[in-house]
Amino acid sequence: DIFYIHSRLLERATHLLDELGGGSLTALPIIETEAQNISAYIPTNLISITDGQIYLSPSLFELGVLPAVDVGKSVSRVGGKAQLAA
Repeated sequence: DIFYIHSRLLERATHLLDELGGGSLTALPIIETEAQNISAYIPTNLISITDGQIYLSPSLFELGVLPAVDVGKSVSRVGGKAQLAA
């Protein structure tokens, strides 16, 4: 099933052990929606697997807003360990 395939691909993004050379591998999945429908099956699968999404709005682009990031539909789920102390 497509959810399984998405999860297997995105689980390859990782923080590598220092004993094995360290580093990281970042996945940046990109999808195109039909009629900006982010509640369709494929977008919701990817949203549920990833740590957030950046939603680029055709309406904002047409208004000349660049980058056309819709902050109301964009989400970050980065945990406290990845954030700097205030």
